[in-house]
Amino acid sequence: MINILLVDDQTLFREGLATLLSVHDDLRVIGEAVNGREAVDKARDLRPDVIVMDLRMPILGGAAATREIMSWPTPPRILALTTFDDDDDVFEALRAGAGGYLLKDSPSERVVDAIRTVARGEPFLQPSITAKLLADLQNRQPSSHSKPPTEELSERELDILRLLAQGLPNKAIATRLHLADGTVKNYVTSILTKLDVTDRTQAALKARDLGWV
Repeated sequence: MINILLVDDQTLFREGLATLLSVHDDLRVIGEAVNGREAVDKARDLRPDVIVMDLRMPILGGAAATREIMSWPTPPRILALTTFDDDDDVFEALRAGAGGYLLKDSPSERVVDAIRTVARGEPFLQPSITAKLLADLQNRQPSSHSKPPTEELSERELDILRLLAQGLPNKAIATRLHLADGTVKNYVTSILTKLDVTDRTQAALKARDLGWV
């Protein structure tokens, strides 16, 4: 069962999404919030598995709320869901720690798939933004102010990181490198630890920033 907190300042949208999700046996909405500040408070009390987070809200925006929540020792996964296909908002949310991004007008089955994917710890990006995100990462120069990881990655970890940065899931990486799924999962855990990040999207961003991929 995936426990979900819905965060959006539009009541009709929250109610509609809650109804949509209620027909799936593995999804359960356990709470709702109308702004980022309330989202932080309710997430702390309810401990959801996934937060579906609007980005543009009063009092505290979705990216700022995401950043605060992701600073916790064991944060929930966050899926940014918004009306606006705005590059700056999307990149800010992803850098804050969101595990995925989707437009509100996406088909219902895509929203459900996104929640399940993010709950597994895998990234889920709106197709329209994926090419822009990759282009942005490729065009960025390594920052001299980037904090290097405390440990260097092994050659095998770098191979996996490069495939991870392309958006490949563990199973596809395992097939490409002729490894067991469990072995890839262990490598990914090690990579996240060494890079001091919490999810695959953040690992890809940091790797690009360091000029490793």
